[in-house]
Amino acid sequence: MRNILILLGIVLGIAVFATKSGFFNKQKVATKEKENETIMDSRNVKEVYFAGGCFWGTEHFFQQVRGVVGTEVGYANGNKQNPTYEEVVSHTTGFAETVKVKYDPEQVDLKLLIDLYFKTIDPTSLNKQGNDRGDQYRTGIYSTDKATEAVIKAEVEKLAKNYDKPVVVETIPLKNFYRAEDYHQDYLDKNPGGYCHIEPGLFEMARNANPLPKKSETKYQKQDKKVLKEKLTPEQYKVTQENATEMPFKNEYWDETREGIYVDITTGEPLFISTDKFESGCGWPSFSKPITKKLIDEKLDRSVGMTRVEVRSKTGDAHLGHVFNDGPADKGGLRYCINSASLKFIPKAEMEKKGYGEYISLLDKK
Repeated sequence: MRNILILLGIVLGIAVFATKSGFFNKQKVATKEKENETIMDSRNVKEVYFAGGCFWGTEHFFQQVRGVVGTEVGYANGNKQNPTYEEVVSHTTGFAETVKVKYDPEQVDLKLLIDLYFKTIDPTSLNKQGNDRGDQYRTGIYSTDKATEAVIKAEVEKLAKNYDKPVVVETIPLKNFYRAEDYHQDYLDKNPGGYCHIEPGLFEMARNANPLPKKSETKYQKQDKKVLKEKLTPEQYKVTQENATEMPFKNEYWDETREGIYVDITTGEPLFISTDKFESGCGWPSFSKPITKKLIDEKLDRSVGMTRVEVRSKTGDAHLGHVFNDGPADKGGLRYCINSASLKFIPKAEMEKKGYGEYISLLDKK
């Protein structure tokens, strides 16, 4: 069933690209190239690999969880190098569709990730999840170190007591993992409403499963409109609070090329970094992605006779701009077209002094 959907999706994708429409419906949240979105040093990030049937839904599910800082779909524990999707579905290579999950153990516990994973699968079903059949859809949690393996085995044994049938989830070390083709990455992010074996309500559950501690919710706060009217310029207020659009090529940051960070003008919360900024020719600041999609909302916008995807800051609920699928392919194919009036630019030299020092590593790693 999914093979047919993939072919239809590719054909439709080519057609849309050929028309250069630039518009597509997107689900909010989820992430592209999240390994570049984390602000933490790599030594604080751990990896675990989840095989849970079709990897499109499993990846999207884990992208919702606070503390997950990177995901990548691929093929794990097979018997050849660099398999293609066609080889995997031929049942001759032994690979399982798997999601590489990078997480910050200081923000989310591995035990919680395993518990959430169990909610997305039937752990007693062998080589079958949802409408998908075949050994590539088997379930498993694969580890890369002994400590992680021990936690996985203990948690699966504990959860297995809740089932009458034997649990067939593999709990073995990772032998190999190969990144899947680009069109599989962030599939549900790029194809809202696409095929998924996971019940949609579980995505919302994942978003709420690991809330921020109360003490962490005070740094950036939504401002009252009366306060904003006094604080912002008339144009900044109209753009952020009334969904206006500033003039192209006549705004503050469309041609800004310095290194630094772009924050929400209403709250000061970091949203974009200069290394994700590119010249698109549209006359507004253009970014290939936000620092993390957990800080923005993306909503369908049918105003002014067009169908677009609006981008808003999650904390400040400020209108930022729109996102289109005509960005550079080598940067993920997206173009976040953002109003300068919604942003405040902090040059790299001032980031430490103004409280954004922890984000400097994002600039240094590019």
